[in-house]
Amino acid sequence: MDLISCVENFCKSHPEYSFTVRFHEPIAEKTTFKIGGTSLVFCEPNNLNSFCGFLEFLIIKKIKYFVLGGGSNIVFCDNEFPGIVLSTGKLNSVCIEDSSDSSVFVRCFAGSPFSKLVRFTLENDLWGLQEFSGLPGSVGGAVFMNARCFEKEISDVFESAEYFDTETLSLKKISFSLSDWQYKKSPFQNQNRIILSSVFRLSKKTSLFHEDLVNENRKFVSMRKEKGHFSFPSAGSVFKNNRDFHLPAGKIIDDCGLKGKKCGNAQIAPFHGNFIINLGGATQSDVKNLVQSVKDEVLKNKGFLLEPEIIFVE
Repeated sequence: MDLISCVENFCKSHPEYSFTVRFHEPIAEKTTFKIGGTSLVFCEPNNLNSFCGFLEFLIIKKIKYFVLGGGSNIVFCDNEFPGIVLSTGKLNSVCIEDSSDSSVFVRCFAGSPFSKLVRFTLENDLWGLQEFSGLPGSVGGAVFMNARCFEKEISDVFESAEYFDTETLSLKKISFSLSDWQYKKSPFQNQNRIILSSVFRLSKKTSLFHEDLVNENRKFVSMRKEKGHFSFPSAGSVFKNNRDFHLPAGKIIDDCGLKGKKCGNAQIAPFHGNFIINLGGATQSDVKNLVQSVKDEVLKNKGFLLEPEIIFVE
């Protein structure tokens, strides 16, 4: 049985689940890089039970899949992805779960845009996520990558998460442990764990400080704009900073004279050495070739092997 028929039969035989399913779905516009062909099957479950049920089906049937959140750190293949893109888009609620004298615990589901979580903190006078204002993508993606913005990391405010264990096909919970987290590393990478929701530990101030909080958020958004973050489609920082190099990856790339370098319609941003931008019509091949070229040049001229943080989806 072909994949499309297999999915159609599953949906018909499980009326308890609710999905939006489309075939040969364009993918580029679902990513911040605006690159990619189509997905043979695109499935967006409407609730957590449907998401987990469909995911279990994919794993049991050994069907190739990719879990897509906000699409901010990925570059999809140029042709058709030969499997299922499973979207977390409808898993997007945010709520206050608990509080103590010093902290407020906010639960946010994986598919929620990070901007929605930041708005929630503004509406409730919650402090701790100001540095992430303007961060593209989803909450799940930010937790998965241990996103770092203006010297602050997700791990600084992470309390716990619920995830789907793809090995045992069960829901599990993980609480914060310092040993699980490093720079751009989380306990969800290279593991059998699909993030479903996360709890963040924030602090509460009275409404008297509301304007200060709003101004803090505006400041960080403005700093992103000044750095050109929103000027062109991109996936943000391409290479991880390595503290052993003693310089940010962008500065190393700049020192090698690589800003502005092009491969096809992908370019090292003239305004930021660690950004690759889509000039219009760039392909995954363009980005791959440019990444490899930068790695080769930096290794040759500086002796440093840069490590990409963007994910190429094949």
